[in-house]
Amino acid sequence: MTLTERLRLALATAPVEPPIEGDLPELRAQAEIDAAVLIAVTDRPQPGVILTVRREHLRTHAGQIAFPGGRIDPEEDAITAALREAHEEVLLPAQAVEVVGAIEPYRTVTGYVVTPVISVIPPDLALEPHEHEVADWFEAPLGFLLDPPNQHRASALFAGQTRHYYEIMWNDRRIWGATAAMIVNLSRRLQWR
Repeated sequence: MTLTERLRLALATAPVEPPIEGDLPELRAQAEIDAAVLIAVTDRPQPGVILTVRREHLRTHAGQIAFPGGRIDPEEDAITAALREAHEEVLLPAQAVEVVGAIEPYRTVTGYVVTPVISVIPPDLALEPHEHEVADWFEAPLGFLLDPPNQHRASALFAGQTRHYYEIMWNDRRIWGATAAMIVNLSRRLQWR
């Protein structure tokens, strides 16, 4: 069975736990801006996932780790937007991407309704970070990210309230917030072993 077939089969099953809908309940209800991210899984014996490190000077989420992605333009659907953004951010050619499907949208505290688009890409593509948006990119092992013992619950004070979120530490890289929550949701769907 190919990686794409394995992922499609896993996405066709119901999650073992309900997906995380989003950040703070009172704020996620206000999320209205459609966005999409590309969860690009590398097709190798031990698959990986492409993640980016946002530049420190950006207005929002500076320095954070994220999937390539962004706002859906009016003429686009989630898949088209995710592919466009991945090309803009790391020069991932759309023709190299095999789209598998999407999982449940995640609503962020910043007002976005983010659709994660799962895909398979060839290993070792010559990706390049966008000089103004992306400081770096890296590939983290899919198995590590999806393993529940690596998905830690944490909390912090936000707007006068305690906010609970997930974080995943891999090789001194802190993946947290919406990106980690989408990984947890993917883990619940894929039940990867």
